[in-house]
Amino acid sequence: MNKEKVVYKVSIVSIIVNVILTIVKFLAGIFSHSQAMISDSVHSLSDILSTVVVIVGVKISSKKADEMHPYGHDRFECVATIILSIMLLWTGIGIGLFGFRSVINGSYSKPGMFSLYSAILSIVTKEAMYWYTYIVAKRIKSDALVADAWHHRSDALSSVGSMIGIIGARMGYIYLDSVASIVISIFIVKVAVDIFKNSIDKMVDKSCDNETISKINELISLNKNIIKVDELRTRQFGSTAYVDIDVSVDGNLSFEMAHDIAENLHHSVEENIPIVKHCMVHVSPISKETLS
Repeated sequence: MNKEKVVYKVSIVSIIVNVILTIVKFLAGIFSHSQAMISDSVHSLSDILSTVVVIVGVKISSKKADEMHPYGHDRFECVATIILSIMLLWTGIGIGLFGFRSVINGSYSKPGMFSLYSAILSIVTKEAMYWYTYIVAKRIKSDALVADAWHHRSDALSSVGSMIGIIGARMGYIYLDSVASIVISIFIVKVAVDIFKNSIDKMVDKSCDNETISKINELISLNKNIIKVDELRTRQFGSTAYVDIDVSVDGNLSFEMAHDIAENLHHSVEENIPIVKHCMVHVSPISKETLS
């Protein structure tokens, strides 16, 4: 499976969908006099830019290790994800300020039906794009694509807010269209902060989750020649992980057998846990006296 090609395919679909929705929602906002829908169209526009960042980030992170980057370029995907989160944060704050100014100034208008139909179209389309992108992202283990999936989900939530505001405004509660923009912005900012935090964790060598560590311990326990685990360290490196294991074995074993134990554990961890890019195993001998 070529990760770069899969991301490129998903991204092209995302860009096409977002271009169409941006145009439709912007026209709906202008001709139907809906501030929430105009804000929503800006959000869809930011999705196009974020998808471009995903393509660039994954393309760079997929490059092989070289002399200047002996551990590969995996963290460039984290960099792309951080950029995405900042773009999402900026979008959320901008939409919130736009809605807040409208509430303060009392510049309300009654939106037309075109904006309502556009909001419904956006909700259905963007939720479908969220699941499509999210499922693929989990399958190929791409954090940047997960972040892009959340861009789709936040756009769907944005359109839900727009729809509620438009319906409320048409029922006589004119201010709800502007209030909807503020509510939308809160959702977007929350998602942006969560994505940013997750990316920073992976940039600073945070350990793997408990499920991954438990799986590694299970694999170690399968080798009966390993007496004990002296140390197990894991670190996330972009969308991949590195594992360092120190184990103790009977000091009476031959050098060849001790080497085979380390080699088998090394391959076992890398083959059974897909996110592990490299597993280093160090074997220490335990003397007879210690064993007794």
